[in-house]
Amino acid sequence: MGYLPTDPANFASEAIDGFAAAYPRHVRRIDGGVMRLAPIPSGQVGVVVGGGSGHYPAFAGLVGRGLAAGAVCGNIFASPSAGQVVRVGSAVERGAGLLLTFGNYAGDVLHFTLGAERLRRQGIDVRIVTVTDDIASGPIDQQELRRGIAGGLAVYKVAGAAAEAGLPLDEVERLARKANGRTRTLGVAFSGCTLPGADQPLFEVPSGRMAIGMGLHGEPGLSEGPLTEASTLAALLVERLLAERPADVPEDQQRLVVLLNGLGCFKYEELFVLFGAVNRELQGKGVVMADCECGELVTSLDMAGVSLSFFWLDGELEGFWNAAADSAAYRRGQLAAESDGPQPRPTQRPEPELPSEPPTQPAPLTPVQQELLARFKAVEEELQERVEELGELDAVAGDGDHGLGMLRGIRGARESAIGACGRGCGPGEVLMEAGEAWSNHGGGTSGALWGGALLAAGQSLAEAREIGPNDVAAAFGAALQAVIDLGQAAPGDKTMLDALQPFCLRIRADLEAGLDLAQALQNAANTSLAAATATADLLPQRGRARPHGQRSLGHPDPGAMSMAYCLLAASAGYVGLHGVADPAQAS
Repeated sequence: MGYLPTDPANFASEAIDGFAAAYPRHVRRIDGGVMRLAPIPSGQVGVVVGGGSGHYPAFAGLVGRGLAAGAVCGNIFASPSAGQVVRVGSAVERGAGLLLTFGNYAGDVLHFTLGAERLRRQGIDVRIVTVTDDIASGPIDQQELRRGIAGGLAVYKVAGAAAEAGLPLDEVERLARKANGRTRTLGVAFSGCTLPGADQPLFEVPSGRMAIGMGLHGEPGLSEGPLTEASTLAALLVERLLAERPADVPEDQQRLVVLLNGLGCFKYEELFVLFGAVNRELQGKGVVMADCECGELVTSLDMAGVSLSFFWLDGELEGFWNAAADSAAYRRGQLAAESDGPQPRPTQRPEPELPSEPPTQPAPLTPVQQELLARFKAVEEELQERVEELGELDAVAGDGDHGLGMLRGIRGARESAIGACGRGCGPGEVLMEAGEAWSNHGGGTSGALWGGALLAAGQSLAEAREIGPNDVAAAFGAALQAVIDLGQAAPGDKTMLDALQPFCLRIRADLEAGLDLAQALQNAANTSLAAATATADLLPQRGRARPHGQRSLGHPDPGAMSMAYCLLAASAGYVGLHGVADPAQAS
């Protein structure tokens, strides 16, 4: 990956811009992603798909008539933000409500859920269906823990067709859930994938071996096996998938849609060889292949790998699967000709020219604002130094993008904080705006949690009449509670909470013992770092690292480490809210 030199921070947005320019008959670019160009009729349910970039044709390539009305597009392998969900959902809503459907990853669940809550406050009926087709990421009796991978196409297709047919939101949701419950996927990888700007893959598969059950974001496989010929691999995949036949499907009445998916660097000719072997396996078992797709359906950048999905049909689902659809990456049947092609855009009337006013000079920053901006800058510099270290930690049992995600988050937050200070905002408002920006720019689970933490801390400070040491401690406490509420984690789950909670406990204890705030902050930050380092001995209970628990033993949690590094940087040289160590460094 990365033959062209590129800025990883801008890669995803530039790719979406180029995609929209390449397919002007199907989509138009909007803030947060893309929406279909064909008009969405009034009273039609808006189906919104989405997730991190790096998976084309998912998700933007599946926007069009008979499929999704819009796609929310995050950064590479990072969930989109709640703000993006709100903006795309608002753009495609036509009075009948929204169905949000996406892969079951912690960051996506957090951001789409937060976005749904905000849309509901606008009076929009919003439902959520998470895709959970990956049989390698959870036991059959805990399907809610499973990831969503290539089988998502079945869910998106059925939901989009139901919406296009004019069915109400209750029915669109029911059919999407039914499709998800009848879809199973298993994949293998022969090599890792490489993030834009990186010179090493996220993981490597030993020569002559294959990773079985890898994740769509480049997470390592759950097990390894010897590299096999097509017939043996087909037998392995088919056997494991058929063993998970839905309970309501009789063994002698299995009609399947078969999806064979290349993950980025698995050549089409090899896909065809493997598909032939899969077909022979199914024929030998008396299973009817009602329909099939063979090609790149959901990729993982340049990963060499393949996944097989089975979607068990019944009379109801088959009609929606076979319904016509037209998107940039997926076409089926014939749609009405008058709905194809670009629609004329309304003529824009030029804005009347107003007399120009001399630009106003921003008011000088107060000592409090200078202190806040100095802390933001210190955190950004620390994360810049730690980006590779955090990425390497994340690659042990995740997707390797944590360092980049944190850097995107702090840069967006700091820029927003500078703007808020320039408008004369107080500390609480500055932190709240910075929290929203961190969520928007950072994406992923950490983006949602950091955004929520800053927002809660800002709200706490905004309610204080004067900001003293106890108010600062209370703001950290509010941030801690927001992380607990949003992440649903507990101490010992190997998350950022394991670094933030000890910090909050220590600062409160030191203040009660009579220490000044600067010393209490430094002590608490040191305690946080020690606690974060100690997470190496824990097994992860939350997030993408959970399925790879044993693999992460001996390595500290990247979210805990980044939290500790941020707290250390923010606490170093702290003077207080009435003075600045070095005002020249504030901005």
